[in-house]
Amino acid sequence: MTLKLALTGSIGMGKSTVAQMFVDAGVPLFDADAEVRRLQSGGPLVEKIGARWPDAIVNGAVDRDRLGARVLADRDELAALEVMVHPAVQGAREDFLVAHRGAPALLFDIPLLFETGGDKAFDKVIVVSAPAAVQRERVLARPGMTVAKYDGIIARQMEDAEKRRRADFVIDTSRSLAETRAEVNAILACLGLPTGR
Repeated sequence: MTLKLALTGSIGMGKSTVAQMFVDAGVPLFDADAEVRRLQSGGPLVEKIGARWPDAIVNGAVDRDRLGARVLADRDELAALEVMVHPAVQGAREDFLVAHRGAPALLFDIPLLFETGGDKAFDKVIVVSAPAAVQRERVLARPGMTVAKYDGIIARQMEDAEKRRRADFVIDTSRSLAETRAEVNAILACLGLPTGR
């Protein structure tokens, strides 16, 4: 049976880095954010989004900054977007499961896992975490990020302490990459899976 692992954590906690470490160890990855970006670059989802927020479509694709400006400050608009996006992502996830059936384990990088109640669909949940000051410094260093935007994102995410409490495994990404990789390998070994380099 394929072990389904969920990887989650708040913005700036190092999910992408940790996900790549699992990939390096041979675990196939489904990246929910990357899938949303792919779905918003063309096709039926773009048409649905364009029907509600026409000014968010530029050259046949969703302009994520324009869309964010329309939906992030309005709970009802964000909910309307999620109703469009979630089924499309779920369909892509089902395709991923079929394509990788028989693999010993699969990793699903899902930022809002607990917030959406999605954790129940997985065998184990891995949370990446770092001190709040480290998180803030990382995120504010990103191009185009502002304090107001950062605060808005954090307000929609579950507190890190609660995510850590609910996790089966916690990876502290505030230390060196070698130490983080050692934590990943310890989890893989605990689950009876091959470790990375």
